[in-house]
Amino acid sequence: MALPAIFVDELTRRFGTFLAVDHVSFEVPQGEIVGYLGPNGSGKTTTMRMLLGLLAPSEGSATVLGFDAHRQTEAVRARSGYMSQKFALYDELTVRENLAFYAGVYGVRDPQRIDAVLQRLGLAGVAGQQVRALSAGWRQRLALATAIVHRPQLLLLDEPTSGVDPVARRAFWDMIYSLLAEGITVLVTTHYMDEAEYCQQVGILNNGRLLALDTPTHLKESLPGQMWEVSRRPAANGEAGPLLPVLDRLAGMPGVARASLAGDMLRVLAAPQVSAADLNTYLESGEIHAEVRPAQADMEDVFMSLVRRGAAQDS
Repeated sequence: MALPAIFVDELTRRFGTFLAVDHVSFEVPQGEIVGYLGPNGSGKTTTMRMLLGLLAPSEGSATVLGFDAHRQTEAVRARSGYMSQKFALYDELTVRENLAFYAGVYGVRDPQRIDAVLQRLGLAGVAGQQVRALSAGWRQRLALATAIVHRPQLLLLDEPTSGVDPVARRAFWDMIYSLLAEGITVLVTTHYMDEAEYCQQVGILNNGRLLALDTPTHLKESLPGQMWEVSRRPAANGEAGPLLPVLDRLAGMPGVARASLAGDMLRVLAAPQVSAADLNTYLESGEIHAEVRPAQADMEDVFMSLVRRGAAQDS
């Protein structure tokens, strides 16, 4: 049986009295893409920096590609590609010059390799442009190019699609999947809930703690309760009325774990025994006329449920 690409055991990092990563344990199988999902400040970047040996752990250990991440950092970095949140590209250099510089850092001197990477990521047409003239999406492509130019076995991508438009995000994930098809292992952090669906496994992180790690399907199936969509029934004049009174009403209903606004409706997580008729009856008793429909859980529902559960355990 192949060893995992990443094996983390009780990994912990403190900054003074602040606990940034709290005894995290997980593993990433070879050839898989694992997402690390959580809000800003949840410990995603700190974990990744410890995996690369850029930060020493306060406790615990991490093994990356068979090497100790803290004691064998050079071996880890030589075999890994890293794309940070704010990758250091040189604005006054061209796309090709930036890629050639980072290739040289990894000991890659073959111009054909640089040409191949430019072609693969669709950068050949802008190779002679200065980086300062590129959009955020093109800069992200170049940052990915610098991370794969030395043919790494593992890619560590820290919020790679932050700040780019939806079309560029989709294109970027297509590129990640093409690398995955070649056997490269990918660990990617994100705070976009929908991007978790692209991963084979997803870790949910909050306040430095790993709350869950599983496939997106299993995480959604484990949600404790039933999801409902609730919208106001239009009045005689055709207007549906505001949703905030519905939200306030449902917040006080026994059996409702969470209700939140989602566009022109509410998404409600209720206990399994709560039916659509129960929801309607409760709303009608408050003189609110609504339509209630079953809904499928998404990753945001999973994340919010796990965070609430963790907060309840802490209290």
